[in-house]
Amino acid sequence: MSTGQLFKSSQLETVKAWLVNPANAAFPLHVRIQRAIKQLILDGVLTSGKPLPATRALAKSLAVSRDTVETAYGQLHAEGFIERRVGSGSFVSAMAQRSSGRRVKRSIPLENHETALSQRGLAMFRGGGIRNFPAPRPFVQGVPETRNFPLPVWERLERQVLKEYGHLALQAGPPQGMEALRCAVADYINLERGARATPERILILTSSQQAIALCAQVLLDAGDRIFIEDPAYHGARKAFEAAGLECVPIPVDQQGLQVDALRHSPTPARVVFLSPSHQFPTGATLTLDRRLALVEWAAQQKAWIIEDDYDSEFHYAGKPTACVQGMDHYDRTLYVGTFTKSLFPGVRIGYMLLPEVLVEPMTRARTLLDGHSAPIPQLTLARFIEAGHFGAHVRSMRLIYAGRLNLLVQLIEKHLSDYVTPALPDGGMQIPCKLVCDVSEQAVIDGARRAGIDLFGLTGLYAAAKPQAGFLLGFAAYTPMELEAAVKSLARVFRDLLR
Repeated sequence: MSTGQLFKSSQLETVKAWLVNPANAAFPLHVRIQRAIKQLILDGVLTSGKPLPATRALAKSLAVSRDTVETAYGQLHAEGFIERRVGSGSFVSAMAQRSSGRRVKRSIPLENHETALSQRGLAMFRGGGIRNFPAPRPFVQGVPETRNFPLPVWERLERQVLKEYGHLALQAGPPQGMEALRCAVADYINLERGARATPERILILTSSQQAIALCAQVLLDAGDRIFIEDPAYHGARKAFEAAGLECVPIPVDQQGLQVDALRHSPTPARVVFLSPSHQFPTGATLTLDRRLALVEWAAQQKAWIIEDDYDSEFHYAGKPTACVQGMDHYDRTLYVGTFTKSLFPGVRIGYMLLPEVLVEPMTRARTLLDGHSAPIPQLTLARFIEAGHFGAHVRSMRLIYAGRLNLLVQLIEKHLSDYVTPALPDGGMQIPCKLVCDVSEQAVIDGARRAGIDLFGLTGLYAAAKPQAGFLLGFAAYTPMELEAAVKSLARVFRDLLR
């Protein structure tokens, strides 16, 4: 009997598709064949009692060896998906068909999310998460340039770690983080950010986003209020809302968070979240008098300050202002930092500098989330900082980013001045641009995406204040040629929309 009589052409093509699909390239040929046939069975395409092609015939159709098909059949038989009868061939088993039926019944229609999820799960689902860009296109914001990273140095330091620690580097690390990295981080932020840190008060995490989510769960209960800047970092607002908190917006002006509005708010809160060094998205820096007023407010109200210092390394106009934590002698500030923007996103290392009273509670809570951060990158990063490579890399990238910022402003003025007005920031990795032409923000975002450009809209970052339509244009990860090409493409998008 021919293969065609046993497998319909569509079924045979499905198996062939599994063989050539690049996503399956890591699997041996027999595994691809086995999984393709198993999926046909689970989907009910191959029903109970259905005969399978002879191994020789299927091997010929797929242009593989007979042993490859035999191995695939053997695995299907071992898992109970097919029966093999001497002299008769191979057939889909009745047990596999029952398994397929149960699988279909367990599926939950998309429209039933409300009944399938908890209130917290539903809040996270409706919030949409945070969009990730594995291979970012202009003008994705907050993404560093990775092509200039000193990989040979990092590789050499990692080899040193593995040689010194051996198999110990492969074990689980302490939940608070490796001591070597906590010491290096404390020394760095004391020197560069004016913090008041000790290694014992540093908690190593995977990201600043994890730090924010941890604060939401440990400091407040569902239904509690938290003050948050307006406009604000979308990842923070979504994390707080997912934890069941009520975000109370506090307006931001050119001097940063309006602390007087916070102090006189008719709806009090015990925690405030802000990015004082480089406010997201406006780029404003919180003035000294407001920093001091904020510290006094927290002390009087026994409130907590969550200070997000997400990209303070990249300041282009004079010396950056010292962090709020360094001015807080009442120990009410939780300082959040990250290396994903100053180094590379894949490093997955962030940290918090905590008030002493919160170190143990936060560390224990962290053990319930993901246990610990991987020791090898922690130990490598510690050496990278201690040897001065981190400082040198930041200084190098600061010059590159400053040049790219200046170029982007010139390109905007040359090609986009009829459509947007840029607000030149003192630092950071993106520039806010106000929309000044008669076209909707979303229409531009959609048109830009079709042109191969990713824009981040400003409107959704506002809560109570009047939304300011516009975009954040990230510039750090893109070369001058890439920036120029992207600006010209965006100009064409605007021209097409305004015709």
